[in-house]
Amino acid sequence: MMSIRLTFGLILFAVFSSAPAFAKCELKSNASDTYTVCAFEPAVTTIEVFNLDSEQKPFGNFTALRSKLSTENKTLIFATNAGMFGEDLKPIGLYVEQGKTLRKINRRDGRGNFHLKPNGVFFMKDGKAFVRDTESYMKLGVKPDFATQSGPMLVIDGNIHPKFSENGPSEKIRNGVGVTPEGKVIFLKSESAVNFHTFASIFRDELKCPNALFFDGSVSSLYSLELQRNDGFIPLGPMVGIYEMK
Repeated sequence: MMSIRLTFGLILFAVFSSAPAFAKCELKSNASDTYTVCAFEPAVTTIEVFNLDSEQKPFGNFTALRSKLSTENKTLIFATNAGMFGEDLKPIGLYVEQGKTLRKINRRDGRGNFHLKPNGVFFMKDGKAFVRDTESYMKLGVKPDFATQSGPMLVIDGNIHPKFSENGPSEKIRNGVGVTPEGKVIFLKSESAVNFHTFASIFRDELKCPNALFFDGSVSSLYSLELQRNDGFIPLGPMVGIYEMK
């Protein structure tokens, strides 16, 4: 069992230096590709996952989530889509809010990115964040405060997913999450189309995340108060939202 605490702080990331400085959310370039990178630390702001509103309808976009949080005297600082979902905008894998499991773990085989195993889980417990492949997560026996399952894993214990090809032809806008050995949570979104191997390499080699999880491709979206950005092009399912009290 893991001992973990759940308040996260928004420290925004200055990327791709030999000694990464967690300073702010920034748009950076690496080779011919462009990325937005944001990082979070404990004890400054709160990170949670969101899917359904009080009427059990999917939020669907960051504007709706921001409005709901505002009624609770909360200011949305950052948000991104966070896991695969069905046509009803509900998660197809494990999903946990406030310690309550709303969708059970999905270990089935199938088609599509979610089933490109190993897939994995991003979860929080007692204020710390973790990314683990699904089978490793199951062995932990942890009861998370918040969790979302997605796939495939990008980096597994320091290794790029074995099914990724360096010259893979499928290039898309992509987003995902990783956690550094120090516990910083890093969200990465490509602003140009990249393949899985290139995207995973940024997490492993530049951001130094031993484990990282893919969230999605074509629907990849980001909300940043600091960047004055609110992507709202495609209806979204599960989201990670980071807020502070007003």
